[in-house]
Amino acid sequence: MGKLYLIPTPIGNLQDITLRALQILQEVDLILAEDTRTSGKLLQHFNISTPMLAHHKFNEHQTLEGVIRKLKEGKELALISDAGTPAIADPGFLLARACITEGIPVETLPGATAFVPALVNSGLPNDRFVFEGFLPDKKGRQTRLKNLIEETRTMIFYVSPHKLVKTIEEFAQFFGSERKASISRELTKIHEETLRGTLAELLTHFQNQNPKGEFVIILAGKESK
Repeated sequence: MGKLYLIPTPIGNLQDITLRALQILQEVDLILAEDTRTSGKLLQHFNISTPMLAHHKFNEHQTLEGVIRKLKEGKELALISDAGTPAIADPGFLLARACITEGIPVETLPGATAFVPALVNSGLPNDRFVFEGFLPDKKGRQTRLKNLIEETRTMIFYVSPHKLVKTIEEFAQFFGSERKASISRELTKIHEETLRGTLAELLTHFQNQNPKGEFVIILAGKESK
């Protein structure tokens, strides 16, 4: 029986990859990559020549059987996403669950993920929090937000730049414009930035400045009376 490794990769700064991750990526028989072009640049930077196979949300159902077969034959495989930790708003859950069902060993390395530095850097309570990731685009979006109105824990959301202003407007509508939040973008990259304030203040800022980069919104929970 082989083994599956879930390996975090840098979300920006390439120096954030661990020495252990590099060693495993060099030693496994095959790397399953969300985007072989993106991952190819990372591997080339660290002189890793391990073969890669595309494994992403559009083909993971079709490739799953073949991957499980390789693992049962004794192959050791590593799964990486474009950036961050596999299965956190990225492919990985389906394969990990299948391996566990089949009795195939799974090992997950600690490492880079965007929401942890954004949360810690927000100045909002981080002893208890809820990770919401990307909100649904259409169906279920309003329901999800309604279900979070009474949430007292700090909430974490991933948002693409072209949806940022709309998302802040929706948050102000559902949670109140004076609710505190922190918005981080381009974490670990050259233009890393974190803005903190009320939803009204943050909305004004981004209405006057074209959002660029990938964003993490940390939203304060409802205050307990």
